Amino acid sequence: MASMQRTRSGTIPSMETTGHQFKDNTLIVVFGASGDLAKKKTYPALFGLYRNGYLPKDVHIVGYARTKMDDEEYHKRITSYIKNPNNDAEIAAKIEEFKKISTYVSGGYEDAPSFQNLAKHLEAIEKNYPSREVNRLFYLALPPSVFVPVAQHVKECCYATWGTNRIIVEKPFGKDLESCRELLSSLKQSWKEEETYRIDHYLGKEMVKNLLVLRFANVAMGAAWDKHSISNVQISFKEPFGTEGRGGYFDEFGIIRDILQNHLLQVLSILTMERPVSFASEDIRDEKVKVLRAIPPIKREDVLLGQYVGANGKPGYLDDDTVPKDSVCPTFAATTLWINNERWEGVPFILKAGKALNEAKVEIRMQFKDVTQGIFKDISRNELVIRIQPSEAVYLKLNTKSPGYAFRALPTEMDLTYKRRFTDTQIPEAYEALILDAIKGDHSNFVRDDELDVAWKIFTPILHWIDGKEGPRPKPSPYPYGSRGPKQLDSFIEKLGYKRAADDYYSWPTTNVSNL
Repeated sequence: MASMQRTRSGTIPSMETTGHQFKDNTLIVVFGASGDLAKKKTYPALFGLYRNGYLPKDVHIVGYARTKMDDEEYHKRITSYIKNPNNDAEIAAKIEEFKKISTYVSGGYEDAPSFQNLAKHLEAIEKNYPSREVNRLFYLALPPSVFVPVAQHVKECCYATWGTNRIIVEKPFGKDLESCRELLSSLKQSWKEEETYRIDHYLGKEMVKNLLVLRFANVAMGAAWDKHSISNVQISFKEPFGTEGRGGYFDEFGIIRDILQNHLLQVLSILTMERPVSFASEDIRDEKVKVLRAIPPIKREDVLLGQYVGANGKPGYLDDDTVPKDSVCPTFAATTLWINNERWEGVPFILKAGKALNEAKVEIRMQFKDVTQGIFKDISRNELVIRIQPSEAVYLKLNTKSPGYAFRALPTEMDLTYKRRFTDTQIPEAYEALILDAIKGDHSNFVRDDELDVAWKIFTPILHWIDGKEGPRPKPSPYPYGSRGPKQLDSFIEKLGYKRAADDYYSWPTTNVSNL
């Protein structure tokens, strides 16, 4: 009897129609090739795509930076963070192949002759391509101070006349609403919006991308996704280490610009947006902008700021030699956002982020309202937790009857931990997923210009307050290195309706990777 082939289910037709995909005759140019971002993120992501066969046929990667170095030094640098812990011969062979398709050009970022020299290098490679139509993807792994001159010189000197050009720009996109608008305006003089891909790597994370399917492919989820069922929502980012040597850079931006205004707000927009007409990129981004426009600027009374101090043998923020000794830059912030629309009115969304905390974790925690009392007393609330990292998971806390003769309600959980459930699946790094999207011409997981504008409107007033532009700068509350944050944190979230489980014996499920 012939075996029956299972039909493919769960397809999303509107997501399969993307823009023009680069399939061959493609150059990828990485600006800032000698920097940390390129070394630690961009090149390992490009290698991951190359190894798995996702880069275009006959692709060539060109690194560009001010640093003068020969091919040997360049290849050593770009492969230094590519993982091959078991010295796998296949991976080692792929690394050698990857080196052969990667070349380097050194030059300045603000002078036309340097870019003319780069253009000659690109044209020499493209002479070997069978078609005059070539594709060029420019990746700016650069500080924002040189975004504009590089983008302008690339357009003037390195823009492919025959074929398709795209440019990927890294955050930060300005420091407030005014600087963001200036940056957007300057970039638009050289590059069209459809050619521009503003990268926020949180949009490439598996669980953030999964939010769309969790919400809109499950009736059970969608039915309770509003103010009638949900009491409060927390989106948290925790790092167990401090600035440690890069305090000078951090002190200029602070934790709100570094994490809340971009990464966590992007998560919030997908979590709360309405159902899009389709999963086409512009339909998704239209809904994200719509919900962000319903959020008023954050008020000062809805903000808790902290700065870590030395504890447990670890130095405080002000002990970092690169930080000004009188700095009041917050290394922890909790902010409450309110969405003034029919679905979410009255539900507090608490965005929290901090350095030098007690653990490494990024998660969404949605706490539901109390069950109707009367037959129950002090029963735990339901909670849906989406763990973005580490060890991706979705788990739902619910109440069930205690097993055996006793009749009481106990909190337990339905746990979907990815590494336990999808044992044969390798989840790609966020940068891999996003670079692949740019190659495909899919803007879904990139930030649109009007989205940036409205995001800065929400945060700019409190940023100006923190920066001292509207009176004296607020002094952050101290918290010990390795703690949960400022001591006022519990009261801050409890006043917004969050209730901790009364049962001390209950703990959330965790996954020990070594036991998998």
